[in-house]
Amino acid sequence: QLVESGGGLVQTGGSLRLSCAASGRFVRNYRMGWFRQAPGKERELVAHISSGGSTYYADSVKGRFTISRDNAKNTVYLQMNGLEPEDTAVYYCAASASDTGPYDYWGQGTQVTVSS
Repeated sequence: QLVESGGGLVQTGGSLRLSCAASGRFVRNYRMGWFRQAPGKERELVAHISSGGSTYYADSVKGRFTISRDNAKNTVYLQMNGLEPEDTAVYYCAASASDTGPYDYWGQGTQVTVSS
């Protein structure tokens, strides 16, 4: 089970940190990803961190967002700085059992709203 938290309403330029707490499996063994879906748009990958620790970021968030993992807390984070209205979306945490395969497990999502 994956449970996201940390979403909310923030002004342009503000910051939020999303958390994804995992139960039943260890985040260190999985590729963990953060996705987002804005109204009327397709879900998109924002960032991921592999089991080995390598990271990927979508071009739209590079330099502003940071994905990290705390193995002791079995939690993955997404630090979001310099938020823009275009970042408004429901953010989802997901886990994949492999570094190349599909994501197998999904959280329920947390809403992030950035006001202009």
